[in-house]
Amino acid sequence: MKLISLLLALAVSASPLSQAAPAKKPGKKSAHSRAKAGAKAAARAPLAALPVAAGAAAAAQSGDAIVFSESDAVNAFADELALRHGFPRAELGALIGQIRYIDAAVQLVKPAPKGKPKNWQNYKRVTIEPIRIRAGVTFWNQHAAVLARAQAEYGVPAEIIVGIIGVETIYGRNTGRFRVLDVLTTLAFAYPEAPNRAARMAFFRGELENALLLARKSNIEPLSMLGSFAGAIGMPQFMPGSVLAYGVDYDNDGNIDLRNSAVDTIGSVASFLVQHGWQAKQSGPIVYPARVSDERVWESFLNQGLAAKFRGDELRAGGVTSSAILPPSQRYGLIDLPNGSDPTEYRIATDNFFAITQYNRSYFYAMSVIELGRAIRLSRSGQSVAPGETL
Repeated sequence: MKLISLLLALAVSASPLSQAAPAKKPGKKSAHSRAKAGAKAAARAPLAALPVAAGAAAAAQSGDAIVFSESDAVNAFADELALRHGFPRAELGALIGQIRYIDAAVQLVKPAPKGKPKNWQNYKRVTIEPIRIRAGVTFWNQHAAVLARAQAEYGVPAEIIVGIIGVETIYGRNTGRFRVLDVLTTLAFAYPEAPNRAARMAFFRGELENALLLARKSNIEPLSMLGSFAGAIGMPQFMPGSVLAYGVDYDNDGNIDLRNSAVDTIGSVASFLVQHGWQAKQSGPIVYPARVSDERVWESFLNQGLAAKFRGDELRAGGVTSSAILPPSQRYGLIDLPNGSDPTEYRIATDNFFAITQYNRSYFYAMSVIELGRAIRLSRSGQSVAPGETL
């Protein structure tokens, strides 16, 4: 009897996971920090606390393939899954026997070597480009009614939803070709040496557990799930735990399908943002242009976490001003956008900007979502972003 047919009879127990990786300094990383969101559920004991087998660790360091079915740590993990969720242990063993070590995933999660300084304008040129804009116009035109419905129900502008899906996968064109169970198992038990290795392995073990729960809940053959090198799935690149926690059956067909349903994807992106702090009633732009004084007192406002903490008058007193009027009832944060050897740009960010950073903990990412969505909106109306124009 196939694993999935046995698993379908069992109850699902899922814990919410946020979409981004454990926090690092915001705004200093590329858009694909998509071992997305929060190790809160992933770090739960006892699954997250299981040690990596010595043989697996040694093989990971040497680059040799690992046979997961021979790993004590993987088999202990399977024992725990069977106890926690009622997965048939023999069927789990058969499944583990088909899971493969993916060295490419290990190499891709390694920190990038130090090289050129971060450059927002270069990043922007790569992300806000004609292919994505044209594809975004087509996607918006095809799903205008659904986007309008999501905007009305969740309070998230259509251009932000379109911007996220465009930055993530160009509207489903690039959703990843790795088997999700392969990469999650690899990163859960053979993560490369890094200062945060234990936390990252805990996160991926939680996501491996969630992937099996998702397959059972959605009647998906577990090994059929394809995704990114970090295990993110579908058009919005949700990690399995985020599908369980924030996914929405927006087309009302009885199934949450982020691999094939643009409608479910639209509703799920909006749902994610609202559950991560999006303020539907917040007035004004998401970010404002900022000027900073030469005295540099304002530096104390930088790197204060992914949250809007300061009043407009506090920013002004510290030497941060804007050509726009800041609504006095809101809170703000100051973000920096380095440009290599050229001057750094600054923006005054709202709660809604920081909600986008919960999808990916990068200032560059959030800005690219905002600017791509704006470019698509203008293109749909027959306008274009002027050369050099910026938010």
